[in-house]
Amino acid sequence: MTLPEGKTPDIFTVPDEENVAASSFVSAETPSGKKHSEDKKEAPHYHGHRRRLRERFILDDAHLADYEILELLLGYAIPRKDVKPIAKALLKKFSTLNGVMDASLDELVRIPEIGMTSAVLLKVVRKMGTLYLGEKAREKEQISCTEELINYCRSLFGGVKDERFCVIYLTPQNRIIDMEIIAEGIVNQAIVYPRKVLEQALQKKASAIILVHNHPSGYLEPSPADIQLTHSIIKSASVLNIAVHDHLIIGGNDAFSFREEGFING
Repeated sequence: MTLPEGKTPDIFTVPDEENVAASSFVSAETPSGKKHSEDKKEAPHYHGHRRRLRERFILDDAHLADYEILELLLGYAIPRKDVKPIAKALLKKFSTLNGVMDASLDELVRIPEIGMTSAVLLKVVRKMGTLYLGEKAREKEQISCTEELINYCRSLFGGVKDERFCVIYLTPQNRIIDMEIIAEGIVNQAIVYPRKVLEQALQKKASAIILVHNHPSGYLEPSPADIQLTHSIIKSASVLNIAVHDHLIIGGNDAFSFREEGFING
């Protein structure tokens, strides 16, 4: 993050809650006005560490490790504790930052020192990320399978334990009209009826659609049922002059495109 020349961020100069908290560790004066050195207490080591971590983020956020990003975030929910061990415990349990953000509230609060406040904060940040990516995708002049769209779909399905089937409805200019969950099912099955997909497309006056569903297992290859459903929707949609641009399968951090893999032509 670049600051204007000569400009110092307020966080460097304005006392914050940690500076105020640190002052409580200075020994009180005796009635005679003298201080006893043996009464002096050192402030916890994390007081200055948090400030320095924020300064590093302001100046160059790209060079923070995953656990440091978590530290920064957790500091707003846990203001009076060293949160570095907590951040590292989260990464140890869920393997990656994606794993932490995709974890459920119940999974998060099982981690020692993570209460409901911290867990909710993590989920709110994740939700904001999903909404942001959705808006970025909608801002595109044309949508087929742009990187923004795939990132949005990854975020939308991240952490979902059951299979879901969504449809993205597009204008004649390939701009997003809406994205709707058509079916939700068990881990390996979500029952989808082509008629329902196309009825919704007609209702929304869509000229084209993109099909999206997730494989909670992370395995990306389409099943025979996936392929059959896709061809059935394409065939029915063509009668209504509705194009099927693609069918995306989301698994973990990866995506499978029916069009790119040759399952959809044209």
